[in-house]
Amino acid sequence: MTPPVVLTIAGSDSGGGAGIQADLKTFAALGAYGTSVITAITAQNTVGVTAIHPVPIEIVEAQLDAVLSDFDVAAVKVGMIGDKAVAELIRARGRQLPNLVVDPVLVATSGARLSAAAAVAPLIAYESILTPNRQEAGALTQSSVETAEEMVLAAARLAEGGARAVVVTGSELATDVLWHDGVTTTLRGEPVATINNHGSGCTFSSALAVRLAFGDSVPSAARAAKEFVTAALRGGCDWRLGAGPGPLNHFA
Repeated sequence: MTPPVVLTIAGSDSGGGAGIQADLKTFAALGAYGTSVITAITAQNTVGVTAIHPVPIEIVEAQLDAVLSDFDVAAVKVGMIGDKAVAELIRARGRQLPNLVVDPVLVATSGARLSAAAAVAPLIAYESILTPNRQEAGALTQSSVETAEEMVLAAARLAEGGARAVVVTGSELATDVLWHDGVTTTLRGEPVATINNHGSGCTFSSALAVRLAFGDSVPSAARAAKEFVTAALRGGCDWRLGAGPGPLNHFA
C-alpha cells in the first residue's frame, strides 16, 4: 500500500535528535512517507546550539513549491520557523497544507532561543493544531503555565485565536491537555525516568501529523502521539549519546 505523504517544515538539527531529523524518523517509524522544507540550519548537539543560519525565504518557498507540485500531501508539521516571513508564507499556502500541526518551537531543550513568539504569531490565529509545551504556552499567552490547571487555561486562551485544536504538553509531568471542539480533555501518562528527551516535542507533533494523515480524529491522534513518545522515551532511556540530554529511540 502506498504510504501517506507527510511534510515537515522545520529547522535542521546537526545532532539528529530534534527538528527535521526527528520528524523524518517519526514519519518512517509510523509508516508515512516523509518530505521536508528546511527553514534554518542549526549547529547543534545534545549540549547546545552554537549557530543558526536561517534559510532565505525564496529558498524556503522553492522547497515548498517542489514538494507540493509533485506530492499529494496528507498532513503537515511545522516546527522551528525563525523568521516571521516563513509563518506568513505557510499561512498564505494554508489551503494546500491539510491537517496542519504547528509546534511553536521557541527554545531548544538546551535553553537556546530558536524563535521569538512574534515569529510564530501568524500561525497562532489560524486553523491549525497547536502543540506548545508549558513554557511555550506561557510565552504565547504571557502567563504562568506550570500546573495542570494553568495548562487548561492556556489551551483555552490559545484556542480563542481560531485554532482547530490545542495540545499543551506537560513534558516531565507526563500530563497533556487537549482542547478540541470546545471540550478540554486531560491526557495522562506514566512519566519516564530519563534525561534523554531531546526532540520529544518535535516527535509528538510529528506523530500527531502522521496519525491525522492516516485519518484519525484529533483526540485519537493526540493519544496515539503521546503513546509513541512514551515508547520512544523508554526505548532510549539507557542510551548514552552525547554529553547532554540525548535523543529518543524512534524505532523502539
